[in-house]
Amino acid sequence: MTILKDIRVLDCSIAMAGPFAAQRLGDMGADVVKVEPTSGEWQRHASAGGATGNSINVSFLSLNRNKRSLAIDLKSPEGKAVLLDLVKDADIFLQNYRPGVAERLGVDYATLSAINPRLIYVSMSGYGEDGPYRLYPGQDLLLQGMSGAMLSAGADGAPPSPAGQYLVDAVTAYTAFEGALAALFHRERTGEGQLVQVNMLDAITTLQMQELSVFTVGGKAQTRSAQPHAHSYIRAPYGVFATADGYMTLAMASLKTLGQVLDDPFFAELDEERDGWTQRDAIFAQVKTHLVTRDTAHWLATFRAADIWCGPVYGYADLVDDPQIRHNGTFVEYDHATEGRVKVPGFPIRFSRTPSAITRGAPLVGEHSRDVLAEIGRSEAEIAQLIESGVVRQHI
Repeated sequence: MTILKDIRVLDCSIAMAGPFAAQRLGDMGADVVKVEPTSGEWQRHASAGGATGNSINVSFLSLNRNKRSLAIDLKSPEGKAVLLDLVKDADIFLQNYRPGVAERLGVDYATLSAINPRLIYVSMSGYGEDGPYRLYPGQDLLLQGMSGAMLSAGADGAPPSPAGQYLVDAVTAYTAFEGALAALFHRERTGEGQLVQVNMLDAITTLQMQELSVFTVGGKAQTRSAQPHAHSYIRAPYGVFATADGYMTLAMASLKTLGQVLDDPFFAELDEERDGWTQRDAIFAQVKTHLVTRDTAHWLATFRAADIWCGPVYGYADLVDDPQIRHNGTFVEYDHATEGRVKVPGFPIRFSRTPSAITRGAPLVGEHSRDVLAEIGRSEAEIAQLIESGVVRQHI
């Protein structure tokens, strides 16, 4: 048995943050019904990296496994009536409409909680449900720029550098996932549903609990160095260094030990807690001159033998083939009806008694419309009429 068996989620979200949060619930066994327009959710038509797939692009595939698709026109009275019927027995309703849209559609918390007081309603937004930015587009890169984090790393005067992941989307997804689980726990204790609000700006800001506290409590300015130091609040050496055949990372090494390993007297007189901050540029430059002379494998072996923290800089091909990744079973493979055998990131949480599993791949548009409608008591004749009228789409 999976941990969220018999929990029904209505996923009315689009793009990444909402669908990713709902997918995590599905991975733990929830019955996730993806309620999408009859033309298909936006992400079906926006292929990340140009990876279009066969019938489902890879971007959509990656965010919508373990879901069933109900394709329906929510702007029609008949379509809205179907959704309200589903709400009666649902456990979680998740949406990331722009503020005000849920009210216009008549699927806001006040409306749905009146139908089902036990409902956990997760509302996701870019900047918050109200306030001066409430209608601004909540897009990952825009929020990364606002977060302040881009100016915590890299060289002074160099352009700010975005993260190599859709970082804000992912953090927001996990925040919503956490909120949904906490609200479920509260409901188990009290029987009460509730509204759970998550926004991208707060999610990426509170993720920086330590960094921002150093600024607000410790009064330490966020000051980049001339060299591309990896974080303004960590002493040198700390960054990415070129080697003879690639790149590697080096973090907070003992300067005395580093000097011994590199056979360089420059480091001998330095004090880590003083010079590690005040001479960041000089330390970085000196380390750089050494590391470029030998290959990455040499330096990793040398530094690890001296208990100096270091690591490789991977591309995706290296990551997927890493021995620890293979040992952990980090990636999973399954057969998809239209996309064939696919290999994708798996489950970050392991449960000893209730393991996550992939029971279905990302659905085709409206693949499960007929099944879902039958489950809420719609007759075959009613279902046929809804499909014929275009209110509901059933994949053929």
